[in-house]
Amino acid sequence: MAVTYELLKECPETGARAGILHTPHGQIETPIFMPVGTLATVKTMDPRDLKEIGSQIILSNTYHLYLRPGHELVKEAGGLHSFMNWDRPILTDSGGFQVFSLGDLRKITEEGVQFKSHIDGSKHLFTPERVMEIQNALGSDIIMAFDECTPYPATHEYAKQSLERTTRWLKRCKEAHKNTEKQALFGIIQGGMYLDLRTQSAEEILALDLPGYAVGGLSVGEPKDEMYKVLEHTVPMMPKNKPRYLMGVGSDDALLEGVYRGIDMFDCVLPTRIARNGTAMTSHGRVVVRNASYSKDFTSLDHNCDCYVCKNYTRAYLRHLIKCNEILGFKLISYHNLYYLLNLMRNVRQSILDGTFAQFYKENINKINEGMGREKCRS
Repeated sequence: MAVTYELLKECPETGARAGILHTPHGQIETPIFMPVGTLATVKTMDPRDLKEIGSQIILSNTYHLYLRPGHELVKEAGGLHSFMNWDRPILTDSGGFQVFSLGDLRKITEEGVQFKSHIDGSKHLFTPERVMEIQNALGSDIIMAFDECTPYPATHEYAKQSLERTTRWLKRCKEAHKNTEKQALFGIIQGGMYLDLRTQSAEEILALDLPGYAVGGLSVGEPKDEMYKVLEHTVPMMPKNKPRYLMGVGSDDALLEGVYRGIDMFDCVLPTRIARNGTAMTSHGRVVVRNASYSKDFTSLDHNCDCYVCKNYTRAYLRHLIKCNEILGFKLISYHNLYYLLNLMRNVRQSILDGTFAQFYKENINKINEGMGREKCRS
């Protein structure tokens, strides 16, 4: 297989585990958070920045790269790694979530999804075969199957029809995937919030014996308690010798809760998106530097953080940059937010290897929840 998973240690008190993901472009130490580079770039961050903060793998988007600049051009450039000058692993999602989020601009059929471009209104058709063709051209190390991301809320009947279509599409993806020696196809377990449907989906997806599996259809508007309940039910059914990926999750509390339940891989646009609104993720809750209260605050974003930003800049200066819409402000807070999450995951991994994860989880989830409480009080 193009990608294999090596389990190093499990926490006996929880589902947390540390491992190594072996890929054609290097090893990935798990559990891991993957910064999102939708259009072959993590917004405001260049590859040197990403390596400096310890990014081992980044995620790009099939839908967006298909529309701009086009997968044929990327292939002509030598593939996504060469095109964007990134020599470490890349995961591309299938574009399924983006297509299904288009609402009235798309129509789902058994063949695939007909949709209109959000850019110019042009008409397109994504089928499982087409999505595999695009991702094969992009050349990413891990490619995701084309699935239907079940909306929240959804009826039991709709969620069942949706997951069964996802299974049929996965079989077509597996058949169409032409670069198995260099690219690993991951399947996606769906089923909405219905545990019986999650069981059905897991059984159908796992039967296809793929290099890795994802839990999809979460973090789509449901309460976090519902997400954790689905994870507690679904993850134990997933094989121990293959990576487990929770799609679209990137808050610090959800990362800890996901690792606690046995997840290895996470991704989300959250840290860079909120950075562009002037919000920093810290060990004592989120700091909205745009607020006037920070205009004369000459302390760092997070006194517990040793990143470049926290060593060199104050909240007052960052607030000034954000208020003036200076690109440097967006860049510095993005840098810090990504570092914060990547460092959290490094510490999580080390605690699993040291056999202290249960205590680490308890101490840090309490701090995070306290910080979220203070944030709610301020708002």
